Amino acid sequence: MEADSPTSPAVDPSQPTCTLTSSDMLGPFYTPGAPVRNQVGQGYVLTGVVRSGLDCSPIPRAQIDFWLAGPQGDYGDAWRAVTFSAADGSYRFESHPPPPYSGRPAHIHILVSTAGYETLVTQHYPSPGSSQAAFDLVLSPTP
Repeated sequence: MEADSPTSPAVDPSQPTCTLTSSDMLGPFYTPGAPVRNQVGQGYVLTGVVRSGLDCSPIPRAQIDFWLAGPQGDYGDAWRAVTFSAADGSYRFESHPPPPYSGRPAHIHILVSTAGYETLVTQHYPSPGSSQAAFDLVLSPTP
């Protein structure tokens, strides 16, 4: 048994491996048509890259909807936004630190859509006391 036979696939450590982002519930407060902006408050910054689940390549111009409860635990238009991933797949969204409410942990709802991929509905759960996080969004190609 040869360790490096010509038929063995080579592993390139410089290539990232991508795991599809887990889906989560849409929740009752999603409303389409949020304003295009990447900020709805201050104090918490979420960044990441939208990637293909096929090969981890970045996905430019993916539409990313964000919505979260306001500082008092209420949902409304002031806490909704749509942004688009950049040419390198990156995104940046800033808000107030999301509050927990009604027994739910603090969270930000995210919906990502783009041609050729299944729409992803997920949620980001900030670590308590954090002011920033990185959260890549890995999409599944449409069958």
